[in-house]
Amino acid sequence: MPFRSKETLEAWVAEFHDARGAGDLIKVVVQDGSDGGDTGLVVVPLLNATVSVFMEPTEIGAPGWRITIEPQPDTTILNSHQLQGMAAELSVAAELCAYLEARSVGHEEISSEA
Repeated sequence: MPFRSKETLEAWVAEFHDARGAGDLIKVVVQDGSDGGDTGLVVVPLLNATVSVFMEPTEIGAPGWRITIEPQPDTTILNSHQLQGMAAELSVAAELCAYLEARSVGHEEISSEA
C-alpha cells in the first residue's frame, strides 16, 4: 500500500527547511496507522503558545494533508511582536503542509512489511 515513511517525511521536511530557511524546530514523529504501519506525524512547535500544530496525511496513499491545532490548556496573552511571531510560525506550517501535499502527489513508496 502506498504511504510516506518517517524517513521520507524527514527528508521532505529537511528539503523544505533548506529551501525555505525556516522551520528548524519541525520534527517528524512515529504515528501508528490503523494497520500498525508508521504513517508519520509532522509536529510544528509554536514558541509563543502552549500547544503544537501537527499535520498528517488525510489517509494512507492520498496526497491530501490536514493540520490540527490542539486546544490550549491556558489562555495565551501576547504582545504585538509575539503575535507576529506566532503568525509567522503558522504561515510556515501552512507552507509546509502545501509542500507535503505537492510532494505526495504521485509518490509511490511500498511498505517493507507488505
